[in-house]
Amino acid sequence: MKKYYSITELTREFGVSTRTLRFYEDEGLLQPERRGRTRLYRAADRRLLQEILRGRRIGFTIAEIREIVHVYKEPPGEIGQLKLMMKKIDEKRDDLRQKRRDIDETLSELDQAEEACLTRMVEIGVGT
Repeated sequence: MKKYYSITELTREFGVSTRTLRFYEDEGLLQPERRGRTRLYRAADRRLLQEILRGRRIGFTIAEIREIVHVYKEPPGEIGQLKLMMKKIDEKRDDLRQKRRDIDETLSELDQAEEACLTRMVEIGVGT
């Protein structure tokens, strides 16, 4: 395993922009070493970036990701992080299930509205 990764290597590997990596750095999520203007990312930074991107894909906000990362770095450490992560997963799952119910309800309402339009068009003699 490499000791350091350049910003270019990470952007290519993960398909993100340099702006994205700098944003995560500005947000305090990543802290690469600096040599002049060059950022050097450690293997731990690479793994953290992988977890940040996974968190974003499943819908966590930057604040939620920051909270999860912070819990890992402070007591109770990994156990606290895992418990917090499970809580956040449950919350996200509940949110998604509610959105699914809302979408299903909206689709049903659209079907009913369409059916009412078609019925009325038949009543007034307009072909579809």
